[in-house]
Formats: sequence, C-alpha cells, structure tokens
Amino acid sequence: MDHEMTQELAMTPDAVAGGRTHVSDEVVEKIAVAAAKSVPGVVELGGDIARFFNAVLDRVGLDQVGDARRGCSAHVTNGGAVINLVIVTDAGHPVPEVTTAVRVEVTRAVEAYGLRVDEINIRVDDVAIGGDPA
Repeated sequence: MDHEMTQELAMTPDAVAGGRTHVSDEVVEKIAVAAAKSVPGVVELGGDIARFFNAVLDRVGLDQVGDARRGCSAHVTNGGAVINLVIVTDAGHPVPEVTTAVRVEVTRAVEAYGLRVDEINIRVDDVAIGGDPA
C-alpha cells in the first residue's frame, strides 16, 4: 500500500522573513488629511489655488480628483513623519483649539500605522464665514 507523505507547514512567528517596511509619504498624507477633516472647525484643506482648481474639477464631474491629499505634504524618514497642513477653519471655532485638535487627531491616526510623528506644521489659509470659504 502506497502512502503519500505530506508535510504541513505551519506559519509561526519564528517563520516570518525579515525586511524593511516603509510607509510612503503619500500614504501619510492621505491619513493626515482624513484625520484633519474629522476635526470640528476644519472646513477644507488646501490653499486658495488648490481650492480654486478643486472647484473647477467639481463643476466638470471630477470631484474626487486630488481630494485625498490636497492641503497636505509629508516626509517620512527613519520611522518619523513631518507633516505640513494647509487648512480653512470655520469662523465659529477658535483657531488655537482647532489646530490643537488637528495635531491630536493627525498624531493619533499616523501613530496607528506604526510611525512616529516628529512635527505637524499647520497654516490656516482662510476662514469660512457661514460655512463657505472666502
């Protein structure tokens, strides 16, 4: 009687291959934008020109183009991220409270991906009165 011998390979933590993991700048930018947009008092992200072109894209039906990273740049080195945000705040929310909340939320979100946040620079580019950016 022929018996086929089979060997089961079990995946164990000891069997994990080594290597490096790098989270790209673009991924950090998307994470930071999503976190910043979740903060009450943040109306939009991006400077005047970016918002202008976004409005044009909205009118021609390309409303999602560029939205994921607009208003953010990030640079990742040695496991740490430096993040630059450009935001529009709502006139009814004090800027210091909004920017503090943005830093807290962005840090929390980026650290959840295993990165360290070294710096978050925020430029308040505009204020929205009545919900619309000026």
